Amino acid sequence: MIVLILAILIFGLALFGAPLFVVISAGALLSFHLAEIDLSAVIIEMYRIAGAPTLMAIPLYTFSGFLLAESNSPSRIVKLAKALFGWIPGGLGIAALFAAAVFTAFTGASGVTIIALGGLLFPILIKERYPEKFSLGLLTTSGSLGLLFPPSLPIILYGLVSQTSVDQLFMAGLLPCFLLISILAVYSIRKGAEHKVPKTKLSLREIKESIKFAAWELPMPFIILGGIYGGIFTATEAAAVTAFYVLMIEVFAYRDLSLTRDIPRLMKSSMTLVGGILIILGTAMGFTSYLIDEQVPMKILDLIKIYISNKFLFLILLNIFLLIVGCMMDIFSAIIVVVPLITPIAKEFGVDPVHLGIIFLTNLEIGYSTPPVGINLFISSSRFNRPILSVYKSSIPFLGMMIVGLMIITYFPDLSLFLVNKFLR
Repeated sequence: MIVLILAILIFGLALFGAPLFVVISAGALLSFHLAEIDLSAVIIEMYRIAGAPTLMAIPLYTFSGFLLAESNSPSRIVKLAKALFGWIPGGLGIAALFAAAVFTAFTGASGVTIIALGGLLFPILIKERYPEKFSLGLLTTSGSLGLLFPPSLPIILYGLVSQTSVDQLFMAGLLPCFLLISILAVYSIRKGAEHKVPKTKLSLREIKESIKFAAWELPMPFIILGGIYGGIFTATEAAAVTAFYVLMIEVFAYRDLSLTRDIPRLMKSSMTLVGGILIILGTAMGFTSYLIDEQVPMKILDLIKIYISNKFLFLILLNIFLLIVGCMMDIFSAIIVVVPLITPIAKEFGVDPVHLGIIFLTNLEIGYSTPPVGINLFISSSRFNRPILSVYKSSIPFLGMMIVGLMIITYFPDLSLFLVNKFLR
């Protein structure tokens, strides 16, 4: 009876909005107590995670993203993208896609992308005679488009939780991310031609000026990827290099931020976010230890095998499940809670762990904009002052196209594994 009361109490805490780490911690402690295992097992798991070298990359990349978001980098990235793609029908839409993808890759949080870039791009898209519905859907959906690009925080966290190589995940995400961008770019071109949106003349002078304007931001992807895959530094060391580089350019090169006024504030804000991630990570991994000890994934697998006999059907159900998870939970919590459960099951069905990571992250990327509770929908509604139902309707065509991309990524594993197999295996 006491156990039942405690279980109901934990469930009630979740329903009434208790922090996720409180619910997970309570569940872990209750589970270990029922199994008559010393409760220090939860703390031991937190200590083990704290010793993981990859963990250091999370606060460093988070700090880098906050620096970029608070500086004038968004306007420089948009200016460059517009100069490169503005001459194509629907070129400003393409520019918005690439700018959002690059920015999300560094900030790791789609909400930041919508807030930082949306305010710049939405008025420009409307001014250039793009339909409001198209513009709203484009910016809402593209807010999470760069989560497969390095140095994406979700990729690092997924690698840490699933014990998969972060270097391989970085490489594996490149082609799938370009595929999603390309699908949406084709739709943007079609809409631009359909509505006779005016094009800007291709100007080499403007391109040169834009490159000069963003000269310090442009080397960042090449520094990260070139350094990691050139064997100069590891993915964790790349995070330190990136944080130092971004700090130098934003404070001393561009002088967008003040070393004494802005940097302490951004350090505090970014580490508050990191602290929340680490608390959830530690408690969830403690709870995961209990699930593994009790062989819960294997019991789920045995149940699944009764109804599912092939890999194809498993992947269909996995995508449906992850899309639901993606719209119900933030990506960091979903990775920490769900990944340990699905990785052993996917392994039994012969799914490559790197490919599984890309499938998982693509689903959650789409889940950000999936009605009824995808977080991007509410951020967009607030940012652009539009009714939530209007945001739903505007996002549906883009979601449909991204799901097509998800199917290609899921059932053509070579798209994710080609570069990995060629260069890293």
